[in-house]
Amino acid sequence: MRSISTSKAPAAIGPYSQGIIVNNLFYSSGQIPLTAEGSMIEGSVEDQTHQVFNNLTAVLEEAGASFDTVVKATVFIKDMNDFGAVNEVYGQYFDTHKPARSCVEVARLPKDALVEIEVIALVK
Repeated sequence: MRSISTSKAPAAIGPYSQGIIVNNLFYSSGQIPLTAEGSMIEGSVEDQTHQVFNNLTAVLEEAGASFDTVVKATVFIKDMNDFGAVNEVYGQYFDTHKPARSCVEVARLPKDALVEIEVIALVK
């Protein structure tokens, strides 16, 4: 088992790692729309979703994985009415490769984010 840490994504804001590799699988922690410096993106749900994907890109790369090797994604959104907007951005990152996915509405996310996404990916 190996912890993943990169300065290209926000540092963990609690007692956890950005991700863990076990055998050939990478499990990311949920990524919210914080910049690598720790500032919250305050824009639209689309802006926040793009930042989440920037963070996922960084941790996937550090783990030796990519969006093409993601097998499962879990999307947490504050308001299911934002599903279409989040899905539109999501489809820009998963256009040809479409991993399994769950999407759930939650009462509240860390730092009052509008979206959080975690992934499981195969390590190359």
